[in-house]
Amino acid sequence: MQKNDKPFKSGFVSIIGRPNVGKSTFINRMVGQKIAIMSDKPQTTRNKVQGIVTSDTSQMIFIDTPGVHKPKHRLGDFMLKVTRSTLSEVDVIMFMVNADEKIGTGDRFIMEWLEKSETPVFLVINKIDLVHPDQLLEIITTYTDELKFAEVVPISALNGNNIERLVETLESYLPEGPQYYAADQVTDHPERFIISEMIREKVLHTTREEIPHSIAVAIESIEQDTSTGKTHIRATIIVERDSQKGIVIGKGGKLLKEIGTKARKDIEMLLGEKVFLELWVKVQKDWRNRPSRLKEFGFNEEDY
Repeated sequence: MQKNDKPFKSGFVSIIGRPNVGKSTFINRMVGQKIAIMSDKPQTTRNKVQGIVTSDTSQMIFIDTPGVHKPKHRLGDFMLKVTRSTLSEVDVIMFMVNADEKIGTGDRFIMEWLEKSETPVFLVINKIDLVHPDQLLEIITTYTDELKFAEVVPISALNGNNIERLVETLESYLPEGPQYYAADQVTDHPERFIISEMIREKVLHTTREEIPHSIAVAIESIEQDTSTGKTHIRATIIVERDSQKGIVIGKGGKLLKEIGTKARKDIEMLLGEKVFLELWVKVQKDWRNRPSRLKEFGFNEEDY
């Protein structure tokens, strides 16, 4: 029993939605630091990223899933499988939509999945800071006319609007249970995974539309350099074509240096220590359609 004699609750919450609705932003706000990479490009999240939030009365494990999209390669098939697999494994499903975008075929495709689910589904309307409050009722009705939801909660993950109410409502749906993770643990992913994602995020940001999603990042080594007191990280950015390698490196190596500088700052915040980051770029043609390469980069189809 916890404070005020309340029973301790714990459970898993899956966040599902189209690309770019703000799932990663929400996860990062909940845990208070960056564990999921953020980008204005669709399909940024490729694997299940778990954010752990522990209070005196509950522990919620949020699962940030890849945005639902039409797959164009084996990696896309994997991402869709990852998302669907979470629906039967959780206590609550958060269907997140973008307040300033009209309902689309992707939303309806997701709702077809959710209609068959026996798990409580919350409609979470994100980015309400981008629309006038008078528009909210119409937006809500657009979705609730097509599917019955357990709860409807409008929020702004970026600004924190209504997050407290969402958390309280989620907690009321969780079962009594144990504390699965230590109170100060914010994710179940190892540091290597988070570091590789931070580097990949900077590639997406820095290269704009030129390198969409044909990149992966492999962490070659993480070592303590006793002579400098820094953590020495070696990582390889994988691309599919020689032309992409040239874009990532940039003229005179300028772009790769910029990627490294930005990624290093995030990694130093994560690790709480100085970092020397060494980046290389390597071509592996059509890696997104090669099962051996997908497995090497952590996309193991056998797990789903």
